[in-house]
Amino acid sequence: MKPMGQLQVMAGPKAPRVQESANALIVAVLLAATSQPAHAADFFAGKTINLIAGTDVGGGFSIYARLIGKHISRYIPGNPTIIVRNMPGAGGATAATYLYRTAPRDGTTILSVSPNAILAKLLDNAQPQYDPAKFNYLAGAERGVRLCMTFQHSKVKTFDDALAQRAVIGVTSAGSPTREYAAMIRHATGVKFEIVSGYRGPPDIFLAMERGEIDGTCGLDWSALKAQQAEWLRDKKLNILVQAAIEPEAGLAALGVPTPWRYIRNDLDRRALELMIGFQQAFGKAYLAPPEVPAEPIRILRTAFGAVLRDAEFLAEAEKMRLDITPQSGEDVQRVIENVYGAAPAVVERLKKIVEP
Repeated sequence: MKPMGQLQVMAGPKAPRVQESANALIVAVLLAATSQPAHAADFFAGKTINLIAGTDVGGGFSIYARLIGKHISRYIPGNPTIIVRNMPGAGGATAATYLYRTAPRDGTTILSVSPNAILAKLLDNAQPQYDPAKFNYLAGAERGVRLCMTFQHSKVKTFDDALAQRAVIGVTSAGSPTREYAAMIRHATGVKFEIVSGYRGPPDIFLAMERGEIDGTCGLDWSALKAQQAEWLRDKKLNILVQAAIEPEAGLAALGVPTPWRYIRNDLDRRALELMIGFQQAFGKAYLAPPEVPAEPIRILRTAFGAVLRDAEFLAEAEKMRLDITPQSGEDVQRVIENVYGAAPAVVERLKKIVEP
């Protein structure tokens, strides 16, 4: 009796050669069946993934990155260590340049960066540091609505007030959402914003608002603001002047916060704002990897983001932190980039002008 499980081959002169071929086939099939799962499980085992927020520690991108970093490891085969770092500067361009030129191409560096950093090349053809189309987009976590607001001491309490009297608006650096939204809203609607640049990030801006150095700011994200300044919102210390949204966000609309569209008289300005705001909302809190990362780690990371952004424990903690979560796939975010870089040249040229104070 032959041992059970052994491959049976007809006897004859060619039997040894057939047996060898059959054995080789078995080995090949077994290797194919086992190598891919082992590779996926081992790819990130024992490694550290650096999740970089291209903003200051107190910003919304940092808040989201730290929450995701806390939960995502269990969805990555091999359970790598996740370290969240901050790399602010130049409206996110510093971090984007690092990701493009310096970060390792192995999936161990992920960036969360302002949409403005991704639009930089569209708005400045001379911007040579990185090509946004070559990044690998992994996911989007939120479809944000950006705001202009003043503090309770300001005489400017509504958008109509801002059309009639001056408001000092504090912003961060060139290329940042705070600066570009303040300039864009001013040029397109005629509000009397006096823009003061140079603040390091939202915490410094909030402190300046509280001290009375400035009236308010622009370009902050509604979801992040609910997490950063829940007490201010509860105590009605903020006057929210306008919501930059293609369609009104329901909670803000209930508070009587208008969108900018009825205040814009020039069609080209309207189209330029629609391009910027539509991109910002679609891009949201997106996560990206460097160019030239192999397909397998990109697949693993996209799958992990898709899982964590729907995880019950993650969502419960996000709700406690007042963070809105709207998952988008990496493929969807990639298509958003392709669409915005195909915009009409006249609209792009107008946008270039109105995002500068």
